[in-house]
Amino acid sequence: MPTPENESPVVVVVLKGYPRLSETFIAQELLALQRLGLNLALVSLRHPTDKAIHPVHREITAPVNYLPEYLYQEPIRVLKGWCRVRRLTGYKKAWAVWLKDLRRDFTPNRVRRFGQALVLAAEMPKNAAMVYAHFLHTPSSVARYASQMKGLDWSCSAHAKDIWTSPEWELREKLDDLSWLVTCTSVNADYLSGLVSDPSKVSLMYHGLDLSRFADFADRTHVRDGSEAASPVEIVSVGRAVAKKGYDDLLKALAGLPVDLNWTFTHIGGGPLLGALREQAAALGIAEKIDWRGALPQEKVLKALQQADIFVLASRIAEDGDRDGLPNVLMEAQSQKTAVVATNVSAIPELIIDGETGLLVPERDPGAMTVALTRLLREPALRQQFAETGNKRLRELFDANRWIGSLAEKLGAPSPPRKTGTDP
Repeated sequence: MPTPENESPVVVVVLKGYPRLSETFIAQELLALQRLGLNLALVSLRHPTDKAIHPVHREITAPVNYLPEYLYQEPIRVLKGWCRVRRLTGYKKAWAVWLKDLRRDFTPNRVRRFGQALVLAAEMPKNAAMVYAHFLHTPSSVARYASQMKGLDWSCSAHAKDIWTSPEWELREKLDDLSWLVTCTSVNADYLSGLVSDPSKVSLMYHGLDLSRFADFADRTHVRDGSEAASPVEIVSVGRAVAKKGYDDLLKALAGLPVDLNWTFTHIGGGPLLGALREQAAALGIAEKIDWRGALPQEKVLKALQQADIFVLASRIAEDGDRDGLPNVLMEAQSQKTAVVATNVSAIPELIIDGETGLLVPERDPGAMTVALTRLLREPALRQQFAETGNKRLRELFDANRWIGSLAEKLGAPSPPRKTGTDP
């Protein structure tokens, strides 16, 4: 593993892909852990596909090791990995666990996970102290097999899709095997606690925002009411064009807005459904009102939030069970005093209090979304109210610095130096 082996113990962090524009919460966490003195070695199962990165990624100095994305692409590396780890005391245990998993999930992906684990175990720094995986599905499988081979403890941060699209048997067995798990919503924590023999292993830990990067937009004033064609209300949404984001529902809601209201809609994000959404917008007759900007780095997202009047997210539970956890983009919007409309699925109500800090509507209900948007379009004073109360609650309860110290402690961060002399 191309990692300088320092004297301090290394926390090996297993990620599905790195860096990713859509996973700013992970980058934010990594930088904070680095600043708290943890020696990190990042391991990514996939190579990056985004053309840009966020500023936070440039500040993370931990080395990154990219495992073979597909085993046939680097067969010699996989074979060398197997030769190095097959004599380890924990190899037989990992092999037995993997075979048991393979019988219940006979897929190429399951085979790939074990091959990646071989390489991870073989190339792990000698002073690796533990393995920490982001996401409870594929990354945690690789982390689990490799940790068993090396005889190390492993832990996990669970989020959304990784929980709700994984079979219950796999969740139960991983939860019993790992040392501890943190998850970003109380919905997740309640569900996972019910699956593990020792519920104390599961802890709620909101990602929150590093609010030092999202300064309070003190001069924000909401005045546009949609009555002037020259000054339309600006609506924005940030999210990948995938089923769980509900953008087809949102487009229907936008098409239902009263004809006397002047508005524009900006979408920021990539995703496989972009083409279909563009076609839908054209069929609904609203294409000329929409600006599709694609995936953007955080500084450009922040600028769009500062210019927007309303942030909207039509999240829903997808057919395969996939869903959002607590999308960071909602917090980012509130940090810039943008009024928020969202659906009341998953953990979103843990952040947005309907009628107090924003508006919530049922999932898959474009009509209800139209009503909520119409209300905010016409009432800038209500937008101002939600902007202020939402920002205040965000900064009181969802500052990432409230939680990161607890995570760093779990990962073995060095204790801060004690004060000396006459300092209290």
